[in-house]
Amino acid sequence: MFGRRRFLGAALAAAGAHSFDTVSVARLLALAACADGGAEGELLGTLPLTGDQPRQTPFGEAVGGPGLDTRVFTDLSRVPDQLITPADQVFVRTAPPTGIAERQAAWTIALTGTGAPGSITASELRQRSSPMGTHLIECAGNTDPNNFGLMSVADWSGVPLATIVQRLQPSRADYGVLVSGQDDEAQAARSSVIGASWILPLADLPRLGAFLATGMNGAPLPIAHGAPVRLVVPGWYGCAWMKWVHEVRLVGAEEPVTSQMAEFAGRTHQDGRPLLAREYDAPVIDLAATPIRVERRRLNTAIHYRIVGIVWGGQAPARALQIRFGSRDPWNPLELCPAPVSNTAWALWSYRWTPTEPGVYNIAIRSADTSIRTRRLDMFFYARRVRIDDV
Repeated sequence: MFGRRRFLGAALAAAGAHSFDTVSVARLLALAACADGGAEGELLGTLPLTGDQPRQTPFGEAVGGPGLDTRVFTDLSRVPDQLITPADQVFVRTAPPTGIAERQAAWTIALTGTGAPGSITASELRQRSSPMGTHLIECAGNTDPNNFGLMSVADWSGVPLATIVQRLQPSRADYGVLVSGQDDEAQAARSSVIGASWILPLADLPRLGAFLATGMNGAPLPIAHGAPVRLVVPGWYGCAWMKWVHEVRLVGAEEPVTSQMAEFAGRTHQDGRPLLAREYDAPVIDLAATPIRVERRRLNTAIHYRIVGIVWGGQAPARALQIRFGSRDPWNPLELCPAPVSNTAWALWSYRWTPTEPGVYNIAIRSADTSIRTRRLDMFFYARRVRIDDV
């Protein structure tokens, strides 16, 4: 573990050697203020976090395929070392459709609006791309309590969707922008409905900051993550982040929801199953948090445990979280360190814990601010389980 002074030097050296935005530098400096591993004692090992049915999940490799049933899970226990997820470890929810690799070089996106139909090539988008920031993506179906690994953070580059929509000459009658991605319609799926498109309210585009991504983590967008072009909607669940985008089209107020929107209605906290796109609530990720690692430590001769977790989502950076280890236990405050400087990615929290007896404990997190919407936390959606044998 880095000492605080050594970590600060490394953080400043990194900031001097690379081009960081203001948020990145603030994150490094804040992290330096928290990196005092000596105060926690000697690390003896880590304990697995599980759900009700513990099982081993392979990380970084495709499972469950083919096609729409393919999954690649991110190992969240490594987040403290990798605040940005390496490209080869970013989760995958759907494998590339058959034959899409051969079409990359000549990829064209159809543009349909009030004026005459047009198009834009992926090559032109790449030439116009610029850094778009660090953003977290989470699958709305991130339901496996043994890992919750359908979630990652990456640095993105691309072109604002609003810039492309200007070409469509929208009128006052236009309600939304439909963004469609390629789907493998010839491949039957057990876990998904065929069809990949989402409708974003036209009036909300400037506020949403949605963009068409062509790069990830300083490199061209990988094909598994939507190359040559994917939609990114910061703060929304990944079901709206269309991969392999091939069409952008204006739609009216009576446009029905797409098959993708209908499929994910319940997972994105809709009130029922809306029939029209204008009735569909934004699939916003509420403030959420989960443990990702339990460290067994020794300080002098005493054994204690350090729980490390992440917090993400919400409309503003988290300020106060609480933890408990059973339904009859009191809620205790967590340390958010470094203090979150942005809500576009994830931030770390930790808790020093000395259980009084061996046993299986259920770890739950909540926001101390009851005015913040936390629908999944309210359901104990991200609760984890750990077995303690040595106290």
